[in-house]
Order: sequence, then C-alpha cells, then structure tokens
Amino acid sequence: MNAPTWPLCLNTSTIRPASLPEKIAIAAEAGYTAVELWSDDLTQLEKQGRPLSEVKQRLRDAGLKVPSVIALFDWMQSAGAGKESAFGEARRRMEQAASLGAPHIVASPVPDAPHIDLGRAAARYRELLELGSEVGVTPAMEFLGFFKNVYQLEQAVAIAQQAGHAEACIVVDPFHLYRGGSGFGGIKLLKDVKISICHFNDAPATPSQFEQTDAHRVYPGDGVLPLAQMLRDLASTGYSGRVSFD
Repeated sequence: MNAPTWPLCLNTSTIRPASLPEKIAIAAEAGYTAVELWSDDLTQLEKQGRPLSEVKQRLRDAGLKVPSVIALFDWMQSAGAGKESAFGEARRRMEQAASLGAPHIVASPVPDAPHIDLGRAAARYRELLELGSEVGVTPAMEFLGFFKNVYQLEQAVAIAQQAGHAEACIVVDPFHLYRGGSGFGGIKLLKDVKISICHFNDAPATPSQFEQTDAHRVYPGDGVLPLAQMLRDLASTGYSGRVSFD
C-alpha cells in the first residue's frame, strides 16, 4: 500500500493565548492549509462587534480551510429546560461553523458523569445529527481519555453506530486512545466507521498513563505512543481526511 499524504491541519488551541487573527496568521506562516477553530474564540470576536465574515475573509486570504470547529457541550445528558438550552447553544455554534464553511463540529461528552447509558447517548447524538443536518454541519462524536464516561474509542464508536444516522462519525486522537486505555489495536477496525478528523499528538513516559492530562501532551515523536503504526492502521481504513496537530 502506498502511504497516503494526509493534508495537515493545526488545532488552534495549541497556540493559545494568541488572538484569533494571530492564530490564523501563525498557521498560514507555518505552512498549514487548514485550522481547527474554537467556538469560544468565534463568540469572543462577535461580542467585540466583529462579524464572522471578517474571520472568513482572513481565512480566505491566508489560504486556510476549516475542517472542524470545537466544540459542543452539555448535549448528552441535559433534560427539560437544560436540554433546550444546550441544543439552542449547539445550533448557535453550528451556525458559526457553517458560516466559515466547516463541515464538522466536535461533540464532546459529559466530563463528570461516571455512568452513561450508551443507547440513550446514541439517541441524543442522533438528535444532534438531525439538528446538524438542518444547519449544514455534522457533529462528530469525541471520546476524551480523562473523562468519566465516554473515554474509550469503542464507546464513541458504539454511540455513532447506534445513532443509526448516515452522517454519524467520530474523532480519533492518539493521546485519548492512550489516556483512556483503549490502546491502538482498534484503529484498523474502523473501516466501516466515518472519521471526521484525526487529531495528532504524543504522550510522555511520565507521569503514569492514567495521571496524564491535556497539559502533558507533547509533540509527535517526542513521546512514547506508537504513532507510526497508528498511521499505517489509519491508512488501511481508507481515511483520507485531515491530520490535525493537537
């Protein structure tokens, strides 16, 4: 198999606390062709009275695409008025993403709820996907290794598959594969699972695996993760999307 050439992307969380215009300029100067933007940065700009059309123009001038925006929260378990509020905020964030031409927005799980019914989570994810279909942006199910519920690859895959929606997809991330204990063997089994984006990072040998947080992530190649094999397995699935440094 010929090695694929994945287009590279920069998750702009990696260059905080630069302003949004600075992040766009930095990514372009470094030679990236795409950036992942954060909803909070977009909202902050809007609160300053600056339209997102300004961001879109900056991106166009810099030659940058936006494959994904981060992120949607509180959608998985909220109920009643809380659910209405969460889905209202999800729509707003999806509309931001759509205005920039982003095809995906990351759907994050609940950080501190240790027990999640995957069937109910899948039903709620389906609702989110249906909302995304209205807006024109697809929410991508994320697993986060240091969370208490959806912290493993197989949980995110189960939610996506049980949602029963043609656009259901997941985010892949080597740090979270490691931190959540999924391991890397499942990557080659994702041939029938849509992947919205592959985050790319590494993890150090210390502190111990299950004590690490986002702050411990290191540059690819500076840590202990089997990234070369992961990429070979990812290639075997036919994935042709972005690899986003995170």
